[in-house]
Amino acid sequence: MEVIFVTLGYPDNGRHGNLYYDLMQEFKRNGHGVTVVCQTEKRHNQQTELKEVHGVPVLKVRTGNVTKTNLMEKGVSTLLLEDQFINAIRTYLVGKKFDLILYTTPPITFERVIKYLKNMHGDGMTYLLLKDIFPQNAVDIGMLKENSLLHSYFRRKEKRLYEISDMIGCMSDGNRRFVLQQNPDIPTDKVEINPNSIHPADRPQKVGRTHIRRKLGIPEHALLFLYGGNLGKPQGIDYLIRSIDLYRDQDDVFFLIVGSGTDYPKIENYVQQRRPSNVRLEKLMEKEDYDKVVDSADIGMIYLDRRFTIPNIPSRLMAYMDRAKPVLAVTDPYTDLKDIIHDARCGYYAEAGELAEFRDAIEQVKRDRGKLQKLGENGRRYLEKEFNVTESYDIIMQHFIKDGSGEYCSKTKYYSSQAAQGLLETP
Repeated sequence: MEVIFVTLGYPDNGRHGNLYYDLMQEFKRNGHGVTVVCQTEKRHNQQTELKEVHGVPVLKVRTGNVTKTNLMEKGVSTLLLEDQFINAIRTYLVGKKFDLILYTTPPITFERVIKYLKNMHGDGMTYLLLKDIFPQNAVDIGMLKENSLLHSYFRRKEKRLYEISDMIGCMSDGNRRFVLQQNPDIPTDKVEINPNSIHPADRPQKVGRTHIRRKLGIPEHALLFLYGGNLGKPQGIDYLIRSIDLYRDQDDVFFLIVGSGTDYPKIENYVQQRRPSNVRLEKLMEKEDYDKVVDSADIGMIYLDRRFTIPNIPSRLMAYMDRAKPVLAVTDPYTDLKDIIHDARCGYYAEAGELAEFRDAIEQVKRDRGKLQKLGENGRRYLEKEFNVTESYDIIMQHFIKDGSGEYCSKTKYYSSQAAQGLLETP
């Protein structure tokens, strides 16, 4: 079976732990042909090219800057994406036929790209991996005004993308319920749960914890809380700063923040102006170095802006689970991330904006210091069972069947063909 995967980001180095790299490798391991189409932002000074990454053809399309930039440039670049992707596909993938058209949000503006691929390959099944519910998330955090011209435009694009998708895979049950509630015209059997997933790494080996802490100036005796990842509007960085400032200069806890994003300067200014002795800010690291830092931490932190009304499930959860680290989630009350943490018995939750809850959670972590390793192991086992990339692959492949010639085709196409020939009734 031939698969095309359309997304914004795909790792050049083919690193383990990336949702999309791991999923494409799973398709490849199962004997399918895979082609990836993704962007290369203009800041990288690269032209559109077709290259190979670990045996997978990757068409990198030169676009404007969509990530880590101001709202104006992000908006313009997002609006131009469709034509840039269509032109690149038309140039580099002419004559290719795909049985599965797989794609993600963000961005919501892939609607015409998918329609173009669907028209090229009428037999191909379209499957949306819904990782971002836009424009509602932008409305929630004040980046778009509800019912404005721009909001209405993106909402129409969202509805059209859902309409042309044969199946929509949501990250969680709450995510699925939200989509169906907000879009009652979507058939319920078209929306299923297909969670974030990775190929679990080999169990982490014990690392030189003392060496890494000494290198970063972190006391050996302090409980190390690690925040790693994006530092932008969705993470509610103002509250992150307020919450960790509750423990400023206390020597029994240490906060290490590693990442990048539009709000990185806010944390940088806080560190420079308040000079907390127990907070350290680091830019993004190479994965090998970052994994060592994670292994030396006691607990991983996840933040989401308190204003969100959509159930987000950050992929950072799996990164911590993969390294057998417990989690402290500080998020809006609508996400079912807290339910996952409860079911997995792998950590703690505090509602974003509630400083008293945050303090209570930190104090509980202190009291549970001897249990943290056990909580981390619980999370790792949950990852292996529930968030394994083999599960996501199986969920997608259940919509396909081998025809009489031994080739894969979508069940809808197969049964329709059989019914047309009078061989069976359409189920």
